Amino acid sequence: MRLPSRPVLIGAITVLALTSCGTGTGSEGGSGGGSITLTIAANSIEGGKNAESAQWIKQWVIPEFEKTHAGVKVLFQPSGVDDEQYKTKIALDLKSRTGADVIDVDGIWVGEFAQAGYIKPLAEVGGATVEQWEGWAQIPQAVQGLGIFDGKKYGLPQGTDGRVLFYNKTLFRKAGLPDTWQPASWQEIIDAGTKLKAAGVPTPIQINAGTAMGEATTMQGVLPLLAGAGAEIYADGKWTGASQAMKDALGLYQQIYGGSGLGDPKLQQEAKGRDKSFAQFAAGKIGILAESDYFWRSVIEPQAGVAPMKDRDQAVGYAKIPAKQPGAGLRGQDFVSMSGGAVRVLNPFSKNPRLAWDLLAFMHSAAATKSQLAGQARISSRTDVNDEVLTADPMLKYIADEVLPITAYRPGLAVYPQVSTALQEATAAVISGKSADEAAVAYQGKLEGLVGGAANVGG
Repeated sequence: MRLPSRPVLIGAITVLALTSCGTGTGSEGGSGGGSITLTIAANSIEGGKNAESAQWIKQWVIPEFEKTHAGVKVLFQPSGVDDEQYKTKIALDLKSRTGADVIDVDGIWVGEFAQAGYIKPLAEVGGATVEQWEGWAQIPQAVQGLGIFDGKKYGLPQGTDGRVLFYNKTLFRKAGLPDTWQPASWQEIIDAGTKLKAAGVPTPIQINAGTAMGEATTMQGVLPLLAGAGAEIYADGKWTGASQAMKDALGLYQQIYGGSGLGDPKLQQEAKGRDKSFAQFAAGKIGILAESDYFWRSVIEPQAGVAPMKDRDQAVGYAKIPAKQPGAGLRGQDFVSMSGGAVRVLNPFSKNPRLAWDLLAFMHSAAATKSQLAGQARISSRTDVNDEVLTADPMLKYIADEVLPITAYRPGLAVYPQVSTALQEATAAVISGKSADEAAVAYQGKLEGLVGGAANVGG
């Protein structure tokens, strides 16, 4: 998951003289005997950033697509730069009506690009066959949301992730809690934390808070809790301010960090606090930790993890994040999650939009998706592929089967990173001793300044 370091305000971009990435040339039907060229752009490059993706495009996608499309040549336009540099380059290309036909973008950029008119809904560009694509039936509706803005499909989601509660079964047994644990409410999380504390666990609950943890505070903490209280940070054209749902989410932080001893406030304020929380969980000092599946596959992975746990498969359990109470979550759900990920979009200025759609759909076919995974156990956007490749990893299969259908996404708008910082500051206020209501009111004041006034904020 790529997280932007700071917003790039597209509306402020000045068009520069750029060399086109190369939209398709020649007529769509290939009349006149000329060949057709399509171009793919991605922030990946052989021998550098996201090298595996670059190799897949060059060595599998291009030759396999060209085999079945006589007279069509596909070129790859690699990049290997900071995500914000790549974003700026793509935005400039699209603003000047140049650029590749198929473009990789972070899902969080979709709304911003759509509002600027740089991308258009897939069906408007690719034509009637877009809605008839077989892949839609294999991508859960919630996962499709990664490429949806204002109810319209702008992109096809690539791999994604999901957030859950991880827990240490050894500590749970010590506290008299079950090996198989699925809290049905926030209160049941607090109750488990209270039992862990009584059993001598140093940090019963870890939910990321404060500004030092950055976007991890927002994605692993505030947004799932907000969803659990029945709200999204942005919906129906308004940003969520000091609403009851926001106060409820901050109220749970207050329960954990406000003197109960269920969480460690100091850990949330340290520069390397998140890394320390990983190490402490691996060392059996944290009972419950909210994280994405990244934590399972990259942090506590027994051989190559950042904080490896040799007994991970036996000692670590995982559970869905419950709504505040059953049925109180977003869309009336009992459980919630948040996800991130990248999408691929079509250039609305492509000279061969129907063929560009064919190429995009091909890149998201079951065969292409399996090829890109290259035998690795990673979560794709397609249910049929996940069913086949995740059988050896029950945790990732759990995410694919149980979590992705109930997930939600961050709004892909330019101001979001600043709103995220304001949310982090609200949690920092709570862990420093402010009440949830005080922190929510202060957050609303900052929010109004960021999004153009109270008219753009919902209560």
